[in-house]
Amino acid sequence: MSEHSLPSSIDVAIIGAGAAGLGAAHALENSGLSVIVLEARDRIGGRAYTRMVTPEIAFDLGCGWLHSADENSFVGIAKQLGIAVDKTDPPWSKPSYRDAFPPRERAAFNAALDAYYERVWRAAKRKTDAAASTLLEPGNRWNPMIDAVSTYINGAELDRVSIHDVEAYRDTEINWRVRQGYGALVAAYGAACPVVLNCAVELIDHSGLSIKLRTSQGTLTAGKVIITVPTNLIADEAIRFMPELPVKLDAARNLPLGVDDKVMLKLSDAGDFPADGNLRAATMRTEMGTYHLRPFGNDCIEGFFGGRFARELEDAGDGAFAAQAIDEIAGLLGNDIRRKLSPLAESRWAHDPFARGAYSHALPGHAGARAVLAAPVDGRLFFAGEATSPHFFSTAHGARDSGERAAQEVLEPG
Repeated sequence: MSEHSLPSSIDVAIIGAGAAGLGAAHALENSGLSVIVLEARDRIGGRAYTRMVTPEIAFDLGCGWLHSADENSFVGIAKQLGIAVDKTDPPWSKPSYRDAFPPRERAAFNAALDAYYERVWRAAKRKTDAAASTLLEPGNRWNPMIDAVSTYINGAELDRVSIHDVEAYRDTEINWRVRQGYGALVAAYGAACPVVLNCAVELIDHSGLSIKLRTSQGTLTAGKVIITVPTNLIADEAIRFMPELPVKLDAARNLPLGVDDKVMLKLSDAGDFPADGNLRAATMRTEMGTYHLRPFGNDCIEGFFGGRFARELEDAGDGAFAAQAIDEIAGLLGNDIRRKLSPLAESRWAHDPFARGAYSHALPGHAGARAVLAAPVDGRLFFAGEATSPHFFSTAHGARDSGERAAQEVLEPG
């Protein structure tokens, strides 16, 4: 990454060095315009962040899967950068270890889930939108687990999610990974981009001929600005606009970030644990983790939590995810397993001041907010980020592609 100091004026300022901001910077590379990326954190990548928690284990605290890999722009980028992509089947497509979720039960759950998505598909054809929870079959015993799946996918339970938004998401069901970490791939992609780190933007004053940006490192003026920050920062007015942009504020508030978090546990004795295995149970409750056994064959277990339960565990403080994961795994495999498990690291995205959540979902009735948030203002303010992606929201490639789209809008005459 080419780290810069804050210039006094620039043609295009990009706010946020996550996948969207880096996508925009790349797209403007040979435009002849001067470009700077302003990043509040002390690193690039945003919600893509890999930590080496042992010399062998790369832990993606944020995005970890190249979803819709056959249409994912980061697959080609990885190839260009010489970073290997792993095509091993994801754990959720495999039977649960030691039949914690017996095949007959699992088949019944999958049938209920498929029937639910069929109802979503039918309902999405109607103009009127509603909460996706309204399509749960009353009394179906699998409803709490269908809701758990929503917490993993959307970061929120179905009562908080628009039917139209659920249907708009494009999933080709091809999911690949990067052994050295998706966050590491995004950081490598951004390595050449001109970035000012530790530079939080507080105010975007677009009242004059040039736009004034007030930041934690001083003020700069810009001809055009691309805003790529997570919706919760706009909704909470962590970044303010002058004059105010109530339409954008409203759109951001209707596209809140849900909560999803991960925990990585060291496994001291792998025994018969399969590489890239799956562990989850028919718990009949929404408050549950799901577990990836020995990712890449490493001696570890990665746990995943979502929705209100993830928020509760975040609020409980450091170590709560690890404690919950170990309790759940011991409940499935017996207390003996406890002595083999120890915490390595966990994420707490809702408590991250520059994220305030994991990824966006549209509230019921507000699927149209994505297009509203994405629309330029006065040909000078442009908006990108996963929340503005029409079909690949909640993903790193959706964010990157939206940055490229915003950069193209910057370059359009007019």
